Amino acid sequence: MTRRLEIKRFSTKVIIAIFIGMLIPTAFISIFYFISSSKIVKENVRESSLQTARQAAESLSFTLSVGSDMSDLLYSNKNLQDIVKLSDNPDVSSLEKEQNNTEVTSFLNSQIYSSSFVRVLYILQDNGTSWGSGTFSPVKVGQYQLSYFDWVQESIKRDGELVWRGLQYDLFSGAGENTELILPVIRVMKDFNTMRNIAFIQVGLDGKSILSKIDQLKLGKTGSFFVVDEHGRIMIDSKLDRINKLIENDELYENILHNKKDEFEFKSKEEFYYGVKQTLVNGWTIVGVVPINEITGELAKLQKITIFTSILFTLIAVLFGLLAANKVTRPIKALTEQMKQVGKGNFKVRTNIHSTDEIGLMSAQFNQMTNQVDQLIEQVKEEQNLKTEAELRAIKHRINPHFLFNTLSTIRWLVKFNQTDKANTALSALSRLLEVSMGKKGNFVPLKEELDIVEKFLIILQIRYDQKFELKLQVGPETEEFPIPRMLIQPIVENAVFHGLVPTGKSGVISIKTQEIVDGIKIEIQDNGVGINKERLEQITYTDETKNSFIGIGLNHVYDSVGLYFAEGSGSSIESGEAGTLVTLVLIPKDRGETHV
Repeated sequence: MTRRLEIKRFSTKVIIAIFIGMLIPTAFISIFYFISSSKIVKENVRESSLQTARQAAESLSFTLSVGSDMSDLLYSNKNLQDIVKLSDNPDVSSLEKEQNNTEVTSFLNSQIYSSSFVRVLYILQDNGTSWGSGTFSPVKVGQYQLSYFDWVQESIKRDGELVWRGLQYDLFSGAGENTELILPVIRVMKDFNTMRNIAFIQVGLDGKSILSKIDQLKLGKTGSFFVVDEHGRIMIDSKLDRINKLIENDELYENILHNKKDEFEFKSKEEFYYGVKQTLVNGWTIVGVVPINEITGELAKLQKITIFTSILFTLIAVLFGLLAANKVTRPIKALTEQMKQVGKGNFKVRTNIHSTDEIGLMSAQFNQMTNQVDQLIEQVKEEQNLKTEAELRAIKHRINPHFLFNTLSTIRWLVKFNQTDKANTALSALSRLLEVSMGKKGNFVPLKEELDIVEKFLIILQIRYDQKFELKLQVGPETEEFPIPRMLIQPIVENAVFHGLVPTGKSGVISIKTQEIVDGIKIEIQDNGVGINKERLEQITYTDETKNSFIGIGLNHVYDSVGLYFAEGSGSSIESGEAGTLVTLVLIPKDRGETHV
């Protein structure tokens, strides 16, 4: 029995939930260790790829160095310079020119045979004799205006420095169309005596051999290497249609030209790639790219299996944890929602949580507390209503003698000064007013009866102040029988006369307009008197702080009656200006049965 009670305890439930929840960090720790080990393996794979790129760069740089060395050899050969300068000299005999041409051709061929990387050697003149190795064709050279070639313009601009061009077919060898691939390096040949340009030297490296070296490099199954210049143009690539074109992928372009690291990753056509690069001796860059899933393919599969397994067990742990936590927190959530309702003022709510743990005990205490608070609030409301009604009765008992005293004093003075007609009118109005007010039970009267009292009351006020006060009524038939507290409008009218119209010393108008609104009525009492200044208006505007401080007996009666007898949304407001004062009453009954006439 004790064992069963122990399991039902809230603390025990929390411990069970925590224990199950520990499976989650355990799973994540396992994944973390796997990812860490995977990272080490990936680093090894990447280092291997980077090493391959370094070896390729060294091999290709050696080949390029052979081309630059060969160009330097031709450029610095004084005998070649002299022969080139004499080629177009009319003073040189044809026999000597022929011997010179044979000497240059033999020299170029001998250099070709001494290097396995150099495919062709050319010494070219735009308007003059040109020489070349192997199957060089002066006829083909004559078909072109050399100055139109961009490499010629670049060579002149570089003024003796090397100009490298991308992989291309040889234009100047063979009888027909040449399919020999070369990688040309060009420079101008100068007369060292005058430093003027006398020819162009072109060294053509074996393109097929270079491509073969690049094709032998492997990165994964589909990875490939290519070479770009310092501007991002492709110079060497097994796909010849890409030669001399800029790299299309912007991310790859940025990594090659502006990323200082030798390895990088980029995205192309929704696939992620790994890349390595190395700088060549001539300033170009050899780049290798391969889809990442190829260099870490098996590792990625193992990683997916491990992650999937970890996620699966984690989800199972989470499921059990959620079930346990839900069982523990469901009653707490329900109790919290009930507390929120209490916080909003609803003390009728009760919880229906029945359990033997601490939550069940808390729920029982909560129900007991709300029940007691609800009873106390109802008791306080009842006592407050009784108190307010007593205060209203007291106010009315103060208003009536005050009004009666002032009226009788007025009649006394009228009699004293022999104004019997006015005295008679005042007495008649007072008797009718007392007749209407006497014999009534309850605190409410119909609106039309209250307006009748106001009308008779104004007659007395006209005699009292010896001024004419016109009463204009716009009363909708649907509002005439609406029950309102006794003397609700009369104090407002009295204030309008005393504070608004009397100070003018002339006739005035009081307008009373009623209209039906949703669930109640709206009453507007307006005068055309002097109005109320801003400071005084703020003082008599109803708030809990100003109540009974600057507000007179009559307005207190109005404010308290509206607050006591009418529902939420009811209220009163005062607006005043140079054109007079407007008092608006919005009256919404709490319950039709409570406001009986």
